[in-house]
Amino acid sequence: MNSATSVTQQRGPADEEAQQILQSLRDELDNLDAALLETLRQRLACCCRIGLHKRTHAIPMMQPHRIGVVQQRAAAFAAEHGMSPAFLRALFELIITETCRLEDEIIGAPAASA
Repeated sequence: MNSATSVTQQRGPADEEAQQILQSLRDELDNLDAALLETLRQRLACCCRIGLHKRTHAIPMMQPHRIGVVQQRAAAFAAEHGMSPAFLRALFELIITETCRLEDEIIGAPAASA
């Protein structure tokens, strides 16, 4: 019998309870991930509406001041909640890059005929 088998066979009620708690925590994490993904989808959809508005009103896609506002808000959130500012900066750089890509596609797309 190998050591992994003997450890598995020696698990008692405390180990089962630990596994149940772990599964419960993983379920909670899965629900949070689903909410995060849905929020991200909604954010990107909103950015597409912004792109359409910019296109309709000939507003330039790039708005550096706005990017700075979003990045500053993320940095303040990180500081307030004990999170890594570098992590949130990198996360928002990815989100902003995708947002700019989507807006650029929308603004640069040929006008739809009525």
